[in-house]
Amino acid sequence: MMMQNNKEEFLKQLEEHKLIIYKICNSYCKNQYDRADLAQEITYQLWRSYDQFNGNVKFSTWMYRVALNVAITFYRKTKTSEAVIQLTEPDKEPEDKKEDKAELEKNINTLQQFINELKELDKALMILYLEEKTYNEIAEILGITETNVATRISRVKDKLKQKFSTINT
Repeated sequence: MMMQNNKEEFLKQLEEHKLIIYKICNSYCKNQYDRADLAQEITYQLWRSYDQFNGNVKFSTWMYRVALNVAITFYRKTKTSEAVIQLTEPDKEPEDKKEDKAELEKNINTLQQFINELKELDKALMILYLEEKTYNEIAEILGITETNVATRISRVKDKLKQKFSTINT
């Protein structure tokens, strides 16, 4: 009976937080087959390590940590496709004029490209930052200190600003 309760609780938590898996998969895999493989691997690893989840952190924090670790390992192993960061939701349309929309879309695509060129840890950091996670949450998820999070984010922002300034001059 205990195993059944564990399974039901895991499936409930997984269903509540499944968007985390989709975001991570979309961030690290370009084609749908790699995304499906990665999602399956993340789910498997979450289930495999669920007994080790002790509730000291929120389930979503623990899930992000496991999912990002699996994604980074998967990315390093396959390296067959370039990672793509999905920064906007496809069904949401900005309310700007058409010219502004085109410029905004161009800037978002450029930002996606620049983020995709980052090292794995910096890419994961920016995904979480763009998800509006707090520095404390990011530190817990990535297993680094809050100070390290702040320093790395500042450095990545500077890099991205510098890259943007070179294309806009």
